[in-house]
Amino acid sequence: MDAIDCIKTRMSIRQFKPEPVPREILMEVVRTAQRSPSYKNSQPWEVIILSGAKKEALSKMMVDLLESGKDNCPDLPAPEAWPAAEGARIADLFKKRKEMSGIDLSDPAIMLKAKAANFNFYGAPHAIYLYQDASLTPWSLFDLGLFAQSLMLAAHGKGLGTVPQAFATDYARDVKKFLSIPDSKRLVLGISIGYPDMDSPANSFRTDRSATDEIVKWIE
Repeated sequence: MDAIDCIKTRMSIRQFKPEPVPREILMEVVRTAQRSPSYKNSQPWEVIILSGAKKEALSKMMVDLLESGKDNCPDLPAPEAWPAAEGARIADLFKKRKEMSGIDLSDPAIMLKAKAANFNFYGAPHAIYLYQDASLTPWSLFDLGLFAQSLMLAAHGKGLGTVPQAFATDYARDVKKFLSIPDSKRLVLGISIGYPDMDSPANSFRTDRSATDEIVKWIE
């Protein structure tokens, strides 16, 4: 698969096969992502890969916290509002997902189910957490985003599926304690990873992209 096809065909996977991925393949994916650029080659990323009983225990802990009604405590707070253009794209996503699957993400009860699915990593055999020192600036968050994209593209190139999950950091303080991540670190992103179950209806939905002319200005 060439780079262009890899970017164009990557998608967020929300149902996985149960078979575990060999450790050497997961390590190869991370090594590839390490080639991502970063401010002054600072490489401001750290990685935890979870599997087996430890992953299942973390999922149970997060679902229990959700069902108990505990307030979220993400290290990166969720946006409270969106500019008009971005907000319209989100509304369009919710509308199309509801039309196709009947899932109404604006319904609080449905959102709770969606969070529980996130916390169970959509049945993936492995979960990845990305984190970094909390004292780092927004430039380092940008760098970690580059690393995350490289990781997901490398995984796709190896026949794996991924989905980036902000919800997986909802209970950051509890997750960091569970994973022995120091409080001086900020938990940025969770990623489910495994072999995609492309026969699942959950993986039939594809998001749209804006027309390129809407986001590009030519100045000559």
